[in-house]
Amino acid sequence: MSGFAFVVSRSGVRETTPEEAVRARRGFMWIHLTNRDDHVQLWLRDTAGLEHFVIDALTALETRPRCDQIDGGAVLNLRGKTQAAMQASDPLASVRLFANGDRVISVTRLPLDAIEVTRAAMAAGTILDAGDLIATLAGAITAQLDPEVAELGDSLDACEEQLDPRHAFDLRRKVNHARRTAIGYRRFLYPQRIALENLSSLHVRWLNDDDRLHIAGAADRAARMAEELEAIRERAALIHETLTDLRAELIDQRSLIIAIAAMVFLPLTFITGLFGMNVDGIPYAHHAGSFWVITGFSLAVAAAVTFYFVRRHWFR
Repeated sequence: MSGFAFVVSRSGVRETTPEEAVRARRGFMWIHLTNRDDHVQLWLRDTAGLEHFVIDALTALETRPRCDQIDGGAVLNLRGKTQAAMQASDPLASVRLFANGDRVISVTRLPLDAIEVTRAAMAAGTILDAGDLIATLAGAITAQLDPEVAELGDSLDACEEQLDPRHAFDLRRKVNHARRTAIGYRRFLYPQRIALENLSSLHVRWLNDDDRLHIAGAADRAARMAEELEAIRERAALIHETLTDLRAELIDQRSLIIAIAAMVFLPLTFITGLFGMNVDGIPYAHHAGSFWVITGFSLAVAAAVTFYFVRRHWFR
C-alpha cells in the first residue's frame, strides 16, 4: 500500500509510514494513501478504525466536492490540478479527507499537485494541526487553478483579436477547447465553493478563526473562478456565433461575385451563341470585319452591364 504520513509531536515534525503513524498514537498525524490498492479499504477499517460511511466516502470511485460533519470531525472531498492525463469533461483529480482534532486521513487515486505543496509545508513545520493542513491544502488547490482559469480567458482574448473568417477552422478549434475546459472546471468549482464555505462554518474545535479565514478566502477565490468560467463559456459561445456569421458573410460575398460574373457573361453567351450557329442567313457571315464588330459589341455590352452593377453598388 503506497502512501506517506507525518507525525507532529513536541519533538517536531517527523515523516514516516502510515503504519508507524497509527502506532505512534501521540500528537497530530497526517496519513495520505493512494487508493489504487485493494487493501486500502481493509486498512482504513481494521488499522485506522474508521466507520463504514467514512470509508465509503474516502474510497468512492465517483466523487464531487462536498463537506459533511461527523460528530467532531468532517469528511471533505475536493478537486484539484493534476499532471495525469484527464478527460475534458473531468479535468480535475479528487482528494478525499477525513479530519478530526488528532488526525487527517487523505486518499487520492491520481497524483494531486496540491498534495505535494502541502507535504512540503508539512515537512517545513508550518502545519501543526488539522485546521492548518486543510487550510493549506484548500489554498494550494485554488492557487494552482487560478492561473489555469486566467489562461483560458487570455486564449479567448487572443481569439477575439484574430476574428477572421479565413482562420475560422483554427479559431473554432481553440474556442471549443476553451469552452470544454471551462465547462469541466466549472462542474467542480461551483460545488467546491459550497463545500469550503460549509467547512469554514463547521462547529468543530480543531478549526480556529485563522483557519476559517483562510478557508473562506479559498472559497471566495473558487467562487470568483466559477463566475469567470461562466463568463468564458458565454464568451466562447458568442465567438463561435460571430465566426459562423463572418463565414456566412464571406460565402455571401463570394456568391455575389459569382452571380455578377454570370450576369456579365450571360448576354455575351447569347450573342456568341447566336452568331456561332452553322446555318445560312447569319448576318455579316462573309463580311471581312464582322468578327471585330461582334467582339466590340460584346465588350460594349459587358461594360454596360458592369457599369450598371457598379452604379447599384453591388460590389460593396
